Amino acid sequence: MIANRRTVIRSLVGGSLLLPGIVSELLAQDADPLAPRTPHFRPRAKRVIFMHMSGGASHIETFDYKPRLYADHNQTVKLPPYIQRVLGPDKATATTYLNAPKKPFKRYGQSGLWISELFPHIAQCVDDLCLIRSMHNDHLNHVEATLGIHTGSVMFPRPSIGSWVSYGLGTENRNLPSYLVLAPELTYGGRQVWSSDFLPGCHQGTHVTPGPDPMPNVRRRQPAADLQEMELGLAQAFSRRHLALRPGDPNLAARIRSFETAFGMQTEAPEAFDVSRETDATLRLYGLPRGSNNGFAWQCLVARRLAERGVRFIELIDSGSSLSRNWDAHGNIDSHIGLARNVDQPIAGLIKDLKLRGMLDETLVVWTTEFGRAPFSLHRETQGRDHHSSVFTSWMAGGGVKGGLSYGQSDDHGIGVAEDGVHLNDFHATILHLLGLDHERLTYRHAGRDFRLTDVAGDVVHKIIA
Repeated sequence: MIANRRTVIRSLVGGSLLLPGIVSELLAQDADPLAPRTPHFRPRAKRVIFMHMSGGASHIETFDYKPRLYADHNQTVKLPPYIQRVLGPDKATATTYLNAPKKPFKRYGQSGLWISELFPHIAQCVDDLCLIRSMHNDHLNHVEATLGIHTGSVMFPRPSIGSWVSYGLGTENRNLPSYLVLAPELTYGGRQVWSSDFLPGCHQGTHVTPGPDPMPNVRRRQPAADLQEMELGLAQAFSRRHLALRPGDPNLAARIRSFETAFGMQTEAPEAFDVSRETDATLRLYGLPRGSNNGFAWQCLVARRLAERGVRFIELIDSGSSLSRNWDAHGNIDSHIGLARNVDQPIAGLIKDLKLRGMLDETLVVWTTEFGRAPFSLHRETQGRDHHSSVFTSWMAGGGVKGGLSYGQSDDHGIGVAEDGVHLNDFHATILHLLGLDHERLTYRHAGRDFRLTDVAGDVVHKIIA
């Protein structure tokens, strides 16, 4: 693309349409913030597919089997002091009752890991999964907890993990964004979830909405490609001069870079999002009807196509902030049935497809939610579950992690961490480590201090790394 632009500019020079000073500015070699960068050490993974289940999926209903919870259903329980502090005085002093899951668990695979029958397809991939059953977040509210699992901070705006990965490694394909977010609607925290914040704007996530036109306005409007290149070349020349008069303006520099990426996207993006050439067998694997261009199955299949094309960080969000459509099961935990059915086969299809293509070893697949659901309630026989940040479950697959492993434990009733707690800072440090990035060295100078994704905490969970 750069070579084509230079050809256009030189042709314009020959016609005396541009001043030589502007041309020299345009052709000057400047640092490309999205150029591939060498990791700190040998990486296990080249890319990440990060799946976020919006609303707080229940750990005890999905991947954290608690036989004692079934046996002690409706018995009263005294909550640990640290849980009481989180809940506040009103709930902390009230009588609480244990609430058993409605669905049974079974053992699967050679590893014999316990998985809820909500996920029969994912259960077939259990020997590729590394379950982390001791996750904990710092906030009980959706917005703060969602920002925490994405940015490491529940209190202040910070760059998303996808932006940090883009900043640390650059991109393998300059014609597609390095960080793409496929989501049908905004989740809690809005666009801050994939914001680059104080990092250069070129590392911000690009939002793609499933549907017939997932990335609007990407096709060129000019009838001829040469004419468009001439127009863009001239526009870029004046943009560079404008930037030279305003040194140190990262937003302006990012805007100019975005024009360059947008030019390449005209040819690559439509093809990347077009699944019509996939075989019937592949579509069946994901559970995607031919001709469909929405739903989580489409998101998962497109994620594989983007991974093949060098996109560094791909996030899939299954739903938004609407209580009626996400995992926030205050009213009835049975809402998990339809939500699990929506993602189960597509996620399993993605793992199997990556494995068949020899891509799983270099692709880190992450499944998480912002927090879990409470194993207790204020009333007997309640149908729903409240927020619970003291312990929940996430999992990883591929990308250098051990498959068929369960790491960490919650207590007998799934109320708190019992062993090997993994804070969100540890979670992020481990993801960066698998990409060859030292979370303590991946820093950015802002407002007089060096910031990092894990702030001043975080330990790599080495025991889950193969």
